[in-house]
Amino acid sequence: MTASKQDNLIDWLRDAHAMEEQAEKMLSAQAARLEHYPQLRQRIEQHIRETQEQRQVIEGCLSRHGSSPSTLKDMGGKLMALGQAIGGAPMSDEVIKGAIAGYVFENIEIATYTTLIAAAAEIGDSETQQACERILEQEKAMAAWLLEDLPATTRAFLERSADPDLTAKR
Repeated sequence: MTASKQDNLIDWLRDAHAMEEQAEKMLSAQAARLEHYPQLRQRIEQHIRETQEQRQVIEGCLSRHGSSPSTLKDMGGKLMALGQAIGGAPMSDEVIKGAIAGYVFENIEIATYTTLIAAAAEIGDSETQQACERILEQEKAMAAWLLEDLPATTRAFLERSADPDLTAKR
């Protein structure tokens, strides 16, 4: 079975929507648990708002193509985020594992939006292309911030974990 270029774009937009659903759940769980890393929490909360807007932009792209998000894919993304949250909670270095996972996830989003931009350009959908280019810049900015902040978060974690009177994990 062959799919048209537009069919592939729609499928990938649905994937991106599910990915943003997963990101929002994952980031919200992480932000809610961060107690001792206010700078990280603040940046994550900012990115949650960006993620919510990104999801709406993707919904608009799908709507222009006469389509809508995939309930099944969205549920899968939410379940994956729940599994990540539950799996990370008992770790003694939860904040570090979460920061690393966040950086990795941002790079998956970067790759996804890079693909969407190329697909939209290929079929001449400049509106979707431009929307994805704007989202891509936000994802790149978040990934760069996480990478830049990782040493400071690591140092703060190590300082807190070395003090028996402090909690370091989140």
